[in-house]
Amino acid sequence: MSDAAHREALCALGRSLFARGLTHGSTGNLSVRTADGFLMTPTGSSLGALDPARLARLDRSGAHVGGEPPTKEALLHLAMYRERPRDAAVVHLHATHSVAVSVLADVDPADVLPPLTAYYAMRIGTLPLLPYFAPGDAQLADAVAASAGRHHALLLANHGPVVSGTSLAAAADAIEELEATAKLWLTVRHERVRLLTAEQKDDLARRFPR
Repeated sequence: MSDAAHREALCALGRSLFARGLTHGSTGNLSVRTADGFLMTPTGSSLGALDPARLARLDRSGAHVGGEPPTKEALLHLAMYRERPRDAAVVHLHATHSVAVSVLADVDPADVLPPLTAYYAMRIGTLPLLPYFAPGDAQLADAVAASAGRHHALLLANHGPVVSGTSLAAAADAIEELEATAKLWLTVRHERVRLLTAEQKDDLARRFPR
């Protein structure tokens, strides 16, 4: 994909996420891996009003080499890319229901959401909850790096989800599935529910490897 195509795709996704209420104000950030580095959304920008020409460009080492300064979460994105060299995009949102789950006191930090649906099991699998660190803190990036090699989707405590994917579309699909499942779980968590079994999850993993 050309540089211009990467830029247009990033901005189009930002507009779509913003228009559907999956991000608000100047929250959330997106990035893609390019042939010579990375493109990221600028710091303090609204995903609903991104300008392709003003996206931050970083070289392969993560140094800022063009465009506006990158999101304060640049270290988080770079940590995901280092640990997942085959992935090509990272999406981080402050989507309401995912954030709501991230502040609950009684979740399993090893796997925050239960396997309610086949698509959640296929697109997310296991979702660990990382400890709270301030946005942009280097310790947050370190925590992400410690888990990202095993998990392409992470939930940051009192913050929100971050997901990487083999393409921008794959990362977006996964984080939207995560948000939909968070909403579903908040709706039914006090009811008796029927979860997918371990055997059903294993079958899905064989049929639809990530």
